Amino acid sequence: MTCAIVGLGLMGGSFGLAMRGYFDKIVGIDHNKAHQLDAIKLGLVDEIISIDEISKADVIILAIPIRGIISTLKKLSTLDLKEDVTIIDFGSTKESIINECPKNIRKNLVASHPMAGTEYSGPNAAIADLYKNKIMVVCNIDKSGEKQVKTAFDIFNHLEMKIKVMDAKEHDRHAAFISHMPHIVSFSIANAVLNQEDKEHIVTLAAGGFRDMSRLAKSNPDMWRDIFKENKQNLLDSIDAFKEELDKAKKLIENEKWEELRDWMAKGNELHKIM
Repeated sequence: MTCAIVGLGLMGGSFGLAMRGYFDKIVGIDHNKAHQLDAIKLGLVDEIISIDEISKADVIILAIPIRGIISTLKKLSTLDLKEDVTIIDFGSTKESIINECPKNIRKNLVASHPMAGTEYSGPNAAIADLYKNKIMVVCNIDKSGEKQVKTAFDIFNHLEMKIKVMDAKEHDRHAAFISHMPHIVSFSIANAVLNQEDKEHIVTLAAGGFRDMSRLAKSNPDMWRDIFKENKQNLLDSIDAFKEELDKAKKLIENEKWEELRDWMAKGNELHKIM
């Protein structure tokens, strides 16, 4: 089998590394010339091709931003692809991708979201075990072809991922609370500190807690802008829920309700009992 990976950054590059030996050939597509060179040098793919040469692929992985996935699906719908080709997208939101996928290739698409990643980007960030033991959410598989679902699940099992089937609308709401809102919070923490503290004090006093809380602020702002745009209303709802809790804590501190504040924090402790 031949696999074509569109997007040779962290997600696509890590997939290429992890699938060595599973596919007979792995080819890559990326508009960034530096990414193309790095992907070959790092052994993420066997060769670089253009989108018009993708028709020979048995499996196509779309590891690019959401709008890029949608525009690529529209391009793929005009090409002479193999009839039973499996297209797997790694988009962070699912509803818009599914809704805008051209009808003539909808059965070929297995809409997926790997709950994996780091704050780094680009081919040099690729790691072979990125997906191991992580969750792969797969959405609305009733609209995907039986063969395509089997092919995708075989790949996810080879990656040693845990597969969770979910409705796209449900996925996007949950992702806003569990993934997207924490990124907004991390960017907010980073900007709040940068606006109040000089670099010397940040370097001197920043310990584990601050580093953990601000780590996500190292993430690619272009990518996250697009994710926030696609999941706008769900993200706004999650921000409102976070603000409500922050306001609650602020009032408890203002009114010196120390035991109630302690109980509020203890409730938060419960989260890690289920993780």
